[in-house]
Amino acid sequence: MSPRLLLTPGDPAGIGPEVTLAALRDDPRRDEVTVVGAWAPLAREAARFGLTLHAVDRVDGTAPDGSVAVYTPAGDEPVEVLALREAVAACLDGRGAALVTGPIHKARLAAQGFGWAGHTDFLAHLCGSTDPVMAFVGGQLRVALVTVHLPLRAVADAVSQAKVLHTVQAAHRALVDQLGIATPRLLVCGLNPHAGDDGLLGREEIDVIQPAVAQAKALGILAEGPISAEAAFRRAMAGDGDMVIAMYHDQGLAPLKAVDFGRSVNWTLGLPIIRTSVDHGTADDLAGKGVADPASMKAALAWARELVAQAR
Repeated sequence: MSPRLLLTPGDPAGIGPEVTLAALRDDPRRDEVTVVGAWAPLAREAARFGLTLHAVDRVDGTAPDGSVAVYTPAGDEPVEVLALREAVAACLDGRGAALVTGPIHKARLAAQGFGWAGHTDFLAHLCGSTDPVMAFVGGQLRVALVTVHLPLRAVADAVSQAKVLHTVQAAHRALVDQLGIATPRLLVCGLNPHAGDDGLLGREEIDVIQPAVAQAKALGILAEGPISAEAAFRRAMAGDGDMVIAMYHDQGLAPLKAVDFGRSVNWTLGLPIIRTSVDHGTADDLAGKGVADPASMKAALAWARELVAQAR
């Protein structure tokens, strides 16, 4: 049996079940996918989209032609957490070709004892990986983040030379190994406005980012920076750079989502498995209304398949 594409819808109270089945309704290759999640919300959405669900008894189970295979894990943890545990295990042992994830609700999970900041940290824990890198691709931009879910006042202390270098190296490896770009060009943002203005607006560029870029260059990586964020994104939009390395969450995602929302895909670098995800949250205010846009889920499925094809 060929490895399956495993799709976890995420929080059953959000729009994950809806965008999952909306994406699969239009997917001529849905027979390659097993959905791993709670049955009831998926069944409600299946009726909306005219799909037939088929319960399977294992994470890589298959369904009759035209129907959607659904595996619902059992256990004491929230179903979206159980789904991730089983899907990751299947990808690690070869039963799963890739993992595509819908949105989770971090606050709801934290209230139930979930001890990780989000998907990426938990997946790294399950894979036994350290320091995964959150990246986004699709549309006109590619972005990798040095820091992720931190209060803004904590970002400057978290941006270290080692962390910048690690992010640059992870981005370089992914673009070379998974996308086949021989010499990717990486545009490394500064932390401060105007990339610090030669120290006038902060020394992080001089003391931290510039030395990390120099180390990367010494390793043969085509990295440039620190560059002011607005200049880096403008150049990337013009095709003068293969990926932007942003220092913090909103520095990278505000421009990306302004340009590519609905087309961009969350791509986790530094894991031993292929993982892609939607670029949006649970959107509780839209859940159950049949109006959520499945474009990002479709893009996440397409990107996972492209990475699987490249790996072969």
